[in-house]
Amino acid sequence: MQKFDPRKSWSQPLADLVGAAMDPVLARQGFGQSNIILYWDDIVGERIASASQPLKLQWPPRGKNTNPGRGIEPAGLVIRVESGFALELQHLAPVIIDRVNAHLGWKCVGRLLLKQGPIVRRETAKRRNLPISPAALAEAEKTVTQIGDIALREALTRLGARVLSDRTCPEKVV
Repeated sequence: MQKFDPRKSWSQPLADLVGAAMDPVLARQGFGQSNIILYWDDIVGERIASASQPLKLQWPPRGKNTNPGRGIEPAGLVIRVESGFALELQHLAPVIIDRVNAHLGWKCVGRLLLKQGPIVRRETAKRRNLPISPAALAEAEKTVTQIGDIALREALTRLGARVLSDRTCPEKVV
């Protein structure tokens, strides 16, 4: 039994505990780890992730007479997809399979199995833009004075002022 040492921090970030807590539950769905579920947005991109949701990995059955030298056959990734997006996701299947396998680091998924139906949408935090500081606006205007097209100059001024404001602002509101 370990003794309590008050000098040692016993706290851990919640993000470190989520994966370990979810892994046993997801193992029943065929997922060896929670990476596909937790990082679905990063793996397939925001657009595809907004209309789809991974449900489980379906591994092919292994018989008694399986040749051990043959290797493991890839699994099928079951994805719930909104009805209007199913055809497009079917056409993107090779790309999604490549992205998932690249994320996992081995050829885990061999095919996609689509289930049409409603998906649970997660709310995303909307970015609030901070007001542009007058100093950043003046500096951005000085930089683009030589541009002749007025609309382009104004757009670049707004962009430059945003970039300069983000650099000078100590805390970003996301």
